[in-house]
Amino acid sequence: MRLPPYSILVPVAILLALAPFFPEPHLVEKLRMLSRGELRRPLDIFDLFLHGTPLVLLLVKAGLDLARKLGG
Repeated sequence: MRLPPYSILVPVAILLALAPFFPEPHLVEKLRMLSRGELRRPLDIFDLFLHGTPLVLLLVKAGLDLARKLGG
């Protein structure tokens, strides 16, 4: 599987991680709900998945690139 290039992944990850900008990003709200054990509604779980996936993909891509550089 090929991950998207950084030129696409970085802006999408930043935009979705911070959207909506006011009053508070959904990702922050959903992570707070998860830590409190309040993340139960399907819509909230979908929101966490939607806003968090690009950030996770960016971290995976960066980790794989770093491993390739250090490994050989």
